[in-house]
Amino acid sequence: MDWRDEGILLTARRHGESTAIVEVLTLAHGRHAGVVRGGAGRRLAPVLQPGSRLSLEWSARIEEHIGTFRVDPIGAQTAAAIMADAAALATLGAVTSLIVATLPERDAHPDLYQRSRELIEALGTKLDWTARYAAWEMALLAELGFGLDLRTCAVTAAHDDLVWVSPRSGRAVSRAAGAPWADRLLPLPTFLRDGWNSPPKPADVAAGLALTGFFLEERVAPGLPRETLPAARARAVAAISRMVSSGR
Repeated sequence: MDWRDEGILLTARRHGESTAIVEVLTLAHGRHAGVVRGGAGRRLAPVLQPGSRLSLEWSARIEEHIGTFRVDPIGAQTAAAIMADAAALATLGAVTSLIVATLPERDAHPDLYQRSRELIEALGTKLDWTARYAAWEMALLAELGFGLDLRTCAVTAAHDDLVWVSPRSGRAVSRAAGAPWADRLLPLPTFLRDGWNSPPKPADVAAGLALTGFFLEERVAPGLPRETLPAARARAVAAISRMVSSGR
């Protein structure tokens, strides 16, 4: 049993003297684990860093086995650039931790893979990377079956002036329809619904992360082993907040 694919390294841990056990998010084979012989050695250890994009060959006698990987880097390794930016590094940790905690093994999620790849390439380098991360969390919710419906107002079916989200239904609510219950609704930043041409304002990004964080906590966390999100997610949000408050 064997296959070839490309993937993003999520975790790597030493196993024995020179071997590493890794988890990757692959384009066609989903979240997958395997053994990398020599993965703890001088040649491969720098390659096996979270966020690195890899060419992978996986083989096993039968599909149910953990199997072994042969790995080669694809292009420049983004992790080195991210290391210089504390907020970007924390966000990379949130991305990899959320994928490991929430995605079932060996189920393909090609759209989320592509979004994850683009986000990691943008971390610390693109001006809008914090907005991209909030949008990535929205995409993760959708992949897990908890996507928000932001197309029309839940009350009036209107398409315009949608400024809130119902915490109960996950549907958008217009300004007029939601006014009487504004204190019970979640703010909907425009960029999460309509996209953006320039980096959204820090307050809008904060509102976006609060929105996705609410639904991750309410709908995803209860199904996780400890019924809680990875701590890396909270660290990333705090790091982004510090970055913004410092004027970066």
